[in-house]
Amino acid sequence: MDDFTGKVVLITGAGKGVGREAALAFSSFGASIAANDINPLGLDETVKRIAENEGIAQPYVFDIAKRMPIEGMVAQVLDHFGRIDILVNHAAVTPDAALLEMDEWDFHRTLDVNLGGPFFTMQQVGRIMRQQGGGVMLNLISTAGEDQVRRGQSATFASQAGLIGLTQVAARELAAWNIRVNSVGSGPQMPGLAIPNSWLLADYHQWLDHHSELNLSWFSGLVSLILYLCSDSAATITGQTIWYG
Repeated sequence: MDDFTGKVVLITGAGKGVGREAALAFSSFGASIAANDINPLGLDETVKRIAENEGIAQPYVFDIAKRMPIEGMVAQVLDHFGRIDILVNHAAVTPDAALLEMDEWDFHRTLDVNLGGPFFTMQQVGRIMRQQGGGVMLNLISTAGEDQVRRGQSATFASQAGLIGLTQVAARELAAWNIRVNSVGSGPQMPGLAIPNSWLLADYHQWLDHHSELNLSWFSGLVSLILYLCSDSAATITGQTIWYG
């Protein structure tokens, strides 16, 4: 059965939602958590809940919209934990403004957080993983795709579509150093779990059979998929975007 004991997991946007639940789940499987968020209150709650369950977590309050704060955050994580084995990019903003009404600041802020943040975090962490001999990166996509297009989300969808492309290219570039890169898309209107041809659904179900403690509600089901893709059981999966809804 997969175990994350001894692994260090850096999660951006860990102060709420799927980011928090992923942090709690990784911790329950033995990982040490480097938890990032721009909101210190939410982040403190995440770290507190991990500590209450006798887990290890360290908070990092940084705005990941720019490269310099990201460099500072990654340097602090490395100073504290000595390594980074798994990166989960969850932080995102979703301004609600129509194409003809959105101002320039909101547009650039969306691209900076949703696309620039993962890009520069992957760049910094990728250099560490290259020296370590490998690692796993996972990008979480909150909403994208033709069937889920909503008015007022033009900047968000543009950034998330870019993240899918970034996942594919990064997977090719980093494979030589044993670094896997995938993304998971989710949203209330998603048509279920979409499996690429290269991934056997039976492998995921077999993994779940060995982890009966994971409740397969929608929310925890998404978290279980995140854990699976970051586990050794998914060692052959890279460059994929998998939809869960």
